[in-house]
Amino acid sequence: VVPAFRAEEHVPPKSNTPTYAALKLHLDNWRWSGVPFYLRTGKRLATRLTEIAIRFKSPPHLLFRDTPIERLNPNWLVLSLQSTEGISLSFDAKVPGAVMRLGNVEMNFCYRDHFGSEPQTGYERLLYDCLLGDATLFQRADVVEASWRAVMPILDAWEGASPHDFPNYAAGSWGPGAADELMARDGRRWRNG
Repeated sequence: VVPAFRAEEHVPPKSNTPTYAALKLHLDNWRWSGVPFYLRTGKRLATRLTEIAIRFKSPPHLLFRDTPIERLNPNWLVLSLQSTEGISLSFDAKVPGAVMRLGNVEMNFCYRDHFGSEPQTGYERLLYDCLLGDATLFQRADVVEASWRAVMPILDAWEGASPHDFPNYAAGSWGPGAADELMARDGRRWRNG
């Protein structure tokens, strides 16, 4: 059990400091038109996890006509960035045999299992690259400025308005219920670890 943010030393018990964000974003270009991007981050969540999870669209028609297969599970490609670096692909495949049955297949690649050592943390790598003068993993100034142009209006709006319904959440949970409602409006749910 970990203490909640407001229970930490030097944090006011009525603090309204933002510690969690859940967003639905769209990219304004033809390639990603209609594709939602859901992001969430927060302090003291159930686990420390950074991943990019891509859920592939279901086909518009049933692939296995005239069989007992009524629906397919979604295919997932998950890029795990932290704390266990790797890639996994999850999909349904036909179980061998004369009867039409599907079984879930998990293909997993984990750096630690494959190479036998822990990858460097992000900071170790960045500090080492700084010493070498290698800027490959660093953002260019124009990209940083564009990011701030996108984020500052949100931060300014938050600063100018007091929260009417502060969506607090328990330490060790996956965040406030409002984040689940964000996904439920689109008939989706978060992947929780």
